[in-house]
Amino acid sequence: MSKIFLKITFFLVILSLFVSNLLVFAQETTCSTVEECQNLLKGLEKKISGYETDISRTQQEKQTLQNQIWLLKKKVEKLNLQIYQSNVMVKDLSFQIEDTKTSIKKTGLEIGDTTEQLADILRTIYEQDQKSLLEILLTEQDLSDFFNDLMALENLSSKNRELLLQIKELKLNLENQKQSLSEEKDTTERIAKVQALQRQESAELKMEQEYLLGLTEAQQQQYLKEKQELEKRVAEIIARIAQLTLPGMEAPTSKKELYELASWAGNLTGVRPALILGLIEVESALGTNVGQCNCAGQPYCRHPNISYKQIMRSNQWDAFLKITMELGLNPNTTPVSCYVNGGKVQWGGAMGPAQFMPSTWLNLGYKARVEKRTGVVPANPWRARDAFLAAALYLADWGANTQVRTSEIGAVTAYLCGTNIMTSLCKAAGGEYYKGLVMQKTDQWQGWINQGTFSQ
Repeated sequence: MSKIFLKITFFLVILSLFVSNLLVFAQETTCSTVEECQNLLKGLEKKISGYETDISRTQQEKQTLQNQIWLLKKKVEKLNLQIYQSNVMVKDLSFQIEDTKTSIKKTGLEIGDTTEQLADILRTIYEQDQKSLLEILLTEQDLSDFFNDLMALENLSSKNRELLLQIKELKLNLENQKQSLSEEKDTTERIAKVQALQRQESAELKMEQEYLLGLTEAQQQQYLKEKQELEKRVAEIIARIAQLTLPGMEAPTSKKELYELASWAGNLTGVRPALILGLIEVESALGTNVGQCNCAGQPYCRHPNISYKQIMRSNQWDAFLKITMELGLNPNTTPVSCYVNGGKVQWGGAMGPAQFMPSTWLNLGYKARVEKRTGVVPANPWRARDAFLAAALYLADWGANTQVRTSEIGAVTAYLCGTNIMTSLCKAAGGEYYKGLVMQKTDQWQGWINQGTFSQ
């Protein structure tokens, strides 16, 4: 009883620690500055690493317990067979003992009969020996017959004595055999009892190992749950960092929300929502990858040390500085697109989900046109709503609002190359592949739209 109580107490202590950890972790999500968020993020990542170690350890413990349970199971099965074998032997010995008892009883009866016969013969011989010579002469007709009978009785007495000795020896052997069989039976029964005790101990140990396995499994599942909770909060903190560094940058992730955003932009411009979605999916993976350069301090940043001046032409710098200044962003840590191949940095610098170049966004009027339609000033190229609308306006400017496929392809080509004609320069920039991929994504989105359902 005390052993079970200790196990229950141990389990409740572990459970309480898990609950307390969850409560502590729940209080660690809030951060008000980028530095606080980054420090919190490091702490959570360290805890996640610790949980991964715990999960690995409990997995090994679980495997060890499973092996021990298997071995104990086989041991119990072996003991069951041995106990069964011993019981069969005991039963067989019992039969042999009963047979020996019967033989001893039968032999005892034979000894009694032979003893009585021998006693009769001896009594007769004694009586004959007591007769006087006169009595013999008077009672016996033939003296030789008397002596012949006497000799016959003595011979019979000698044979009966021999038979009696043989029977007594047989009885003694049977009694010895019975004693030996009884001792063998007792030994076998003791072995069977020991085997039964071993089986009981092995079964109890197996049950205890199964209990520990269940506890280890529960512990592992709790570690996994804790790890998932931490990973969820890491994602929340990353989103919080994005909010603090790029206000309004967060983009929807479900197809339904993305379609609603594209439909809103399409209704304002006449461009198919599927085309807007296909274009932005190719440009920035639907707003999840807005640039890997000039992004120090951002959650996902491949090249934090490559500044905007290294990837933008100098005629883009002023526009970029004006945009970031108006939005209250640090121009040295605001991500922009780039392409680094073999250590060689190529030109880039596009901004946000729709990947507008700074001068296109600011000087060609797209910022002002977005502000006019949304009423929100200043427009933000990193804000998904503004980016989707700006992309739709650009496509409409090149004829995509007609929703004619050839015009849409021309508008997509212009989005990359600045012209709807596939020039040699546009081809060299990957125009053929780009327009084909955008239209492929567009057709895929249109298929989902036609079905009328979207997965979350």
